[in-house]
Amino acid sequence: MNLSDIRKQIDELDTEILKRLNARAELAQQVGECKAKSDGVYYVPGREEALLARLAKRNKGPLPQDGLRAIYKEIISACTAQQKMLSIAYLGPEATYTHQAALKHFGRSLTMRPMPTIPDVFASVERGDVDFGVVPIENSTEGAVFHSMDMLVECDLKIIGQIYLPISQCLLSNSPLEKIKKVISKDVALGQCREWLNRNLPDVELLAVNSTAKAAQDAAKTPGVAAVASELAGELYGVNVLARGIQDRSENVTRFLVLGREPAAPTPGGQDRTSLVFFLKDEVGTLEKSLEPFSSRGISLCKIESRPSRKKLWEYYFFVDCLGHRDEPKIAQAFEELAQRCPFVKWLGSYPNVRN
Repeated sequence: MNLSDIRKQIDELDTEILKRLNARAELAQQVGECKAKSDGVYYVPGREEALLARLAKRNKGPLPQDGLRAIYKEIISACTAQQKMLSIAYLGPEATYTHQAALKHFGRSLTMRPMPTIPDVFASVERGDVDFGVVPIENSTEGAVFHSMDMLVECDLKIIGQIYLPISQCLLSNSPLEKIKKVISKDVALGQCREWLNRNLPDVELLAVNSTAKAAQDAAKTPGVAAVASELAGELYGVNVLARGIQDRSENVTRFLVLGREPAAPTPGGQDRTSLVFFLKDEVGTLEKSLEPFSSRGISLCKIESRPSRKKLWEYYFFVDCLGHRDEPKIAQAFEELAQRCPFVKWLGSYPNVRN
């Protein structure tokens, strides 16, 4: 078969794919009409992940699984927009890693709204100004994002999804390296590059700002200032890349949370993760006793982290993630028993436990 014949077959397949995509979009419109009549939920993360898992299982290649997932994320995004134009708040401005995570999760067909700070993301979802929010929660190099943790304790929102995004940091500036007097970025991003900055810019001032993209914006217009941010931010805001991959660990990944006003239903077939936070009395052995309701039921804990309560000296909240959904009997029983042992317990949400 020659090149001309191959291209002819590709054109025929593209025509068929387009026909099928439009047929899917028409069905999505009908789904939207049904949901509008019944006041239904337009975004169901568990169903979406079940669909993607089913397609991945059926995929025999040569299309890679990551490529298949990215394609279907955009198809789902476009079909969701046919039902309702959902809006997503994220830590802005445009081209932050949080923005990139939001696009990875929701696709490009929905409305993205940048917010200046993490509390602003929470507030915009709580007020109903937007449908969902995306915030960073932890980085594999630098650890927890404390602003997000504190807001989870204080707000009434629920975690309904998570996103893992590989992070490659760049040093951006329109001044040469030897002229740099100050490096600015999000505090977590500066922490990810601490060793590189100490080695290459040992006497330069480091200053935390609200986001990596805000740092890129400021570096673009201020001589002698460099930003730690993504290459995408440099392209968008017109800042030169002085160095790429300056993070201290090559495997540098940030986990983000998707926030909503209503909890997510269990994922068909399981594979959920539940997050909660509790407060302990200052007594010997209380942490061990608080985890017993999980261990006695064979519930796997995948994260535990403490955070000062900020209300009284030496008082701490404990954030715990476990495998399973809050509606599962053993999780519900463990939660009820924990509530009897602790003065404060809060369910933060249950959501699909995916790492894509």
